[in-house]
Amino acid sequence: MVEKPASVHASCVLVGARALLIRGPSGSGKSRLALEMIQAAANSGRLRFARLVADDRVYLAQAGGRLLARPAEPLAGLIEVRGVGLLRLPYEPSAVVGLIVDLGATDASRLCDPELREVAVDGILLPRLPVALGAEALPGILGLLNSPQESWL
Repeated sequence: MVEKPASVHASCVLVGARALLIRGPSGSGKSRLALEMIQAAANSGRLRFARLVADDRVYLAQAGGRLLARPAEPLAGLIEVRGVGLLRLPYEPSAVVGLIVDLGATDASRLCDPELREVAVDGILLPRLPVALGAEALPGILGLLNSPQESWL
């Protein structure tokens, strides 16, 4: 029997060699954050590279001790922009997840407890950034990406 990969309501963006899986409740800003990251690479140079993997529906599968993400076929290359609709963007057909960003996290705090900075997804332990409801996630992500002590890439 062939197992279908797990499908999650999330967005995913490849940043450098690893992807960020952006989770959160409906309306928490997953698509907006994905687009902000892509624009940060294209317009401001705050990120060297960022490309959409998936928006709204992400398929996850474990392979060789890594968590792989890919888009749902009918949504590949599409991202929702509130008030505008769906936009078509270049996308990656799959990527290795290196960081989980949880928007609207009830356990987020100003100085995050180290125990909350990791989460297991399909048995794979990954770094996690919990972001409180209404807080801006991009500054924290940029801080992690530019921190010499963080080695998730």
